[in-house]
Amino acid sequence: MKPPLLLIGHGTHDETGVAEFGRFVHRLRCRLDGLPAEVSGGFITNARPPLGDSISSLVARGHHHLIAVPLSLTGDRRALGDIPGTMALEQERHPTLEYDLGRPLGPDPRVLKLLAERLADARAEMPRFVTDEPPAEIAPGETAVVLVGHGSTDPAVNAEVHRVSRLFWETHAADLLTVETAYVSHTRPGVPGGLERCRRLGAKRVIVLPYVLFAGGVLERIWAQALAYGANHEGLDIRCAEVIGDCEGLADVVIDRYEEALAGGGQSSAPAARRPSTVLPVTRPFPAGRTPVDPGAERDAGLVTAIAPRLSGARETGGAPLTPSLVDPAPLDPAPLDLEPLDVDAFEAEAFDETFDAETPEPEADGEIEADSMIGAVGRGEAGEELRGDAPDGPLAQPGIASAV
Repeated sequence: MKPPLLLIGHGTHDETGVAEFGRFVHRLRCRLDGLPAEVSGGFITNARPPLGDSISSLVARGHHHLIAVPLSLTGDRRALGDIPGTMALEQERHPTLEYDLGRPLGPDPRVLKLLAERLADARAEMPRFVTDEPPAEIAPGETAVVLVGHGSTDPAVNAEVHRVSRLFWETHAADLLTVETAYVSHTRPGVPGGLERCRRLGAKRVIVLPYVLFAGGVLERIWAQALAYGANHEGLDIRCAEVIGDCEGLADVVIDRYEEALAGGGQSSAPAARRPSTVLPVTRPFPAGRTPVDPGAERDAGLVTAIAPRLSGARETGGAPLTPSLVDPAPLDPAPLDLEPLDVDAFEAEAFDETFDAETPEPEADGEIEADSMIGAVGRGEAGEELRGDAPDGPLAQPGIASAV
């Protein structure tokens, strides 16, 4: 028998969302009954059943290895709750408990397909019983979508929603005017901001598409914000799509996450002694008994070790300039060096003068080479001045420096 599947919900005070979560757990029980594998679910906070009660029930039935899958479209730990911390507390209560944590559900191609189905339902023309006049035709190029996520204080989580918007536009709504991104709370833009952007881009119809799993308080807030904006913009056709909801397509994604974690693709809680270590062993740069290729490599390694504390100290003091002596030099020997006196008579004065005269170049008559010049051109003045007319086209070879020409 395979390990049981534990669905983790973030919890809600809305009874509609709790009921839909329960129906989805029942759907998965029917789907996984043939494997066979048990299915249970619980909430971290704000709703029943609590996650701890579901785990205790599974352990009481003899299950000590679980596959936990968070029902979340993003990896927002602040919204869903501290799942690793909660599971660690449960392991303290049940010392034999082990679990594998699966990945969040989105962005998955099947999730994007479900969003496209909700969008198609909202785009369908609704019957009008008030008037017999045919509805005005609105081209796809005049229709925009506002994909609305929960919103988070974590910029990385908000970026995930932006990524989903772009993927959805290019894969399922390429014929539409645009797909904008908005959030219910915690960040900008809100739903009114997303609608206003679509209106300024020239949209005549805007469809609000919730990037939400189940109905509840979040969906009601999205609809309320959209209706409040539409009340002040009567010329704009605003429609609200449904959430992804309890469906077979969502169950397929969850089962895929279950199988992936079961195959070892999830985050395991097994002790390190039972898992192959992926941490590289720490070794010395130059083992004992082995001479490095560069004789000064060990010395350079010592310099780096000595410089590192100085760099850290400079950062802590606001980037104060380092002293010229980064490394404390070795103490010098105070004893004077015993040098052999130089025998001047050993040199022949005439030969020495001839050699010196042969190696010393004659000074230039027009335009002297500046001592601090690094460009090798004759006749150039200060930086930024033009070349004088007597300057040659290319650089001249300087004494003692090999020419690169």
